[in-house]
Amino acid sequence: MRLLDDPIDVNAASTEALSFIGDAVFSLLVRETLCCKGYTRSGKLHSLSAKQVSAPAQAASFQKIEPLLCEQEMAVYKRGRNAHNNNTPKNASEGEYHAATGLEALFGYLYLSGQTERLKFLFQHMQPSD
Repeated sequence: MRLLDDPIDVNAASTEALSFIGDAVFSLLVRETLCCKGYTRSGKLHSLSAKQVSAPAQAASFQKIEPLLCEQEMAVYKRGRNAHNNNTPKNASEGEYHAATGLEALFGYLYLSGQTERLKFLFQHMQPSD
């Protein structure tokens, strides 16, 4: 389920658009998870969230779900990973930054195509075991 009903052709959407939306979706999932775990102080929420949405953390998270991806999902990830952009990562390697961008593109694709159950499934598999 998407929040808005505006039509979009996700297969024609730019990689940048998919990554832009995917960044927000990933961040929202992380924030919701932290709140559900009982964190209440904004400083703690921010620091924990920042660690999980960083490029190195997202690149590591992708490794957990890579074997679970279907061919189409892997194609979207690779399209995002291989996109050329002019951003220089501050606290990440070039490879981590590109992997994170690929993950964000995948999350954007799944969200915009209404595959929220699949999105939740993949996100849950990224979480550490408690």
